[in-house]
This record gives sequence, C-alpha cells and structure tokens, in this order.
Amino acid sequence: MTATATPLSSRARVEAALRQLGMPADIVEFAASTRSSAEAAVAIGCDVAQIAKSIVFRGKHSDACIIVIASGADRVDEKRLKAALGENVARADADFVRQRTGFAIGGVAPVGHLGAVTVLVDRALWDIDPIWAAAGTPNTVFRLCADHLHHIPGIRVVDVRQQA
Repeated sequence: MTATATPLSSRARVEAALRQLGMPADIVEFAASTRSSAEAAVAIGCDVAQIAKSIVFRGKHSDACIIVIASGADRVDEKRLKAALGENVARADADFVRQRTGFAIGGVAPVGHLGAVTVLVDRALWDIDPIWAAAGTPNTVFRLCADHLHHIPGIRVVDVRQQA
C-alpha cells in the first residue's frame, strides 16, 4: 500500500515557503477578516499603506498568472502594467486565482503558490517599513520589510502605481 502525503493547508504552505526562502515566517492569525487592505490595517493596527496587497491579473494573450504586490493605499495602473509585461492584462476572477495560486482572493500570499506565477512588486513599496502581507487565508498575515521580497525567485520590481 502506498502512502500519500496530505496536502498542506494554505497557511502551512506559506509558512513552509517563507522558511525555505529565508524570509520571516511568523504568521499572525486574527478572529476578524484581513481580506481587504482596510480590514487588515484595522486588525493589525497599522496604516493601510503598510499592507502589501497581492492583486492577481491574467495575461490576455499568454493566460499567465501575474501577481502584483503593491501598497494597500495604491491602485495599480493597468496601462503601466501592460507596458511592463508587454501584453494586455485583466483582473483575474476568483476561480482563476484559486486554481493558479491555490489561495482565495483576500488571502493570496506573495509565496507558496500551487502553480506558475509571475510576481511583480511595485517600487513604491520600498518606501514603507514594515509591511504586512497575506499568509494564505483571509485572516492571516505576516510582517516583513520590502527587501525580503527579493528572496522570491524571479520577482521583478516595476513602477505600476497609479499616479495622482
């Protein structure tokens, strides 16, 4: 009889990936939702700008899964994102997000994805310390500095913040 491994929970998958990459892996769980940047900031007791939100896009031509990590106070300019990627993008729907990342919207972490993803981080995030990112569920987060994001293989720093 062959034993099969039990799949890791979303939170455990993030924690394992953080440890493997040498990033802080102290995950904090809240009773309340941290699904949105505003909810997370209230639960943590920080400024909404300190929330490193993960926004998932879908390449219109390539069907690639693209995760943009940006400050919770900023919006992503899709025209600037298109210029950075060389293709049009659209916001991904919940099914695409779950299938490609293994996370539900509101819990998408910058690491621990089930499938191939392109991870981009907006340059403006480097002006903020500390930052807090989702840890795989809509009520878990972990604290880090933007420089820790450089541990993510293949990560690219881009300027995609919508200009005021």
